[in-house]
Amino acid sequence: MVRLPLTESGAGDVLREAEWLGRLAPLLPVAVPEVAAVGEPAEGYPWPWAVHRWLPGEHPEPGALAAPRELALDLAGFVDAMRGITLPGGPPAHRGGPLALLDAGTRAAIEELRALPEEGVDCATVTAVWQDALAAPGPDGPPVWLHADLMPGNILVDGAGRLAAVIDFGCVGLGDPACDLFPTWNLLPAAARRAFRQALAVDGAAWRRGRGRALSQALLALPYYRATNPSMAANARHVIRAVRSGAAG
Repeated sequence: MVRLPLTESGAGDVLREAEWLGRLAPLLPVAVPEVAAVGEPAEGYPWPWAVHRWLPGEHPEPGALAAPRELALDLAGFVDAMRGITLPGGPPAHRGGPLALLDAGTRAAIEELRALPEEGVDCATVTAVWQDALAAPGPDGPPVWLHADLMPGNILVDGAGRLAAVIDFGCVGLGDPACDLFPTWNLLPAAARRAFRQALAVDGAAWRRGRGRALSQALLALPYYRATNPSMAANARHVIRAVRSGAAG
């Protein structure tokens, strides 16, 4: 599989994966990409690129999981293993810093969605959820290793619906542990959501921060992808509905 970033901002992800995936892989309970080669800019392509060995599996689909509770526990095991890694010198995870760093962009996205009434986003509700996340206490310990982008498109399941691999480590690094709670809102149904939370012993503050992080990502993604990437836009709508309905909490 060849990874060719579509924008300059994604070019650094290729080098981040090349630096860290080989060191992380032996410490994780499921398969992750193996970097076979890294290419240099040439022949009209301006950024670094990479070749990864192919990993079998299918992307899970919210609302159509074959084994939701088992998948929730598999994902919790992966997140817990990431948090337990002690490799020194890790970079800051993308989106893993203080929530306040996301505030301006999140509020701008809410205003952009306010101008798109056809999307049906309850801007008052999502603003209240976002403000609640900002008010939650921060992490009470040091930063931990994160995947930092646990979207359904970065997860592979086998024929039984169990976790087979986690891909796309372009955001990997150290940060707020709440950042890896994304599957709670972007993938798992209610009962599996509770199993995921219990397996990771997520406290109330981390839960609120995690919900805010997932919501922020969805609010930013929906106007950005609505005309270009139906899958990403659909998952953003799924997250916003889950948060609005209170099903996440």
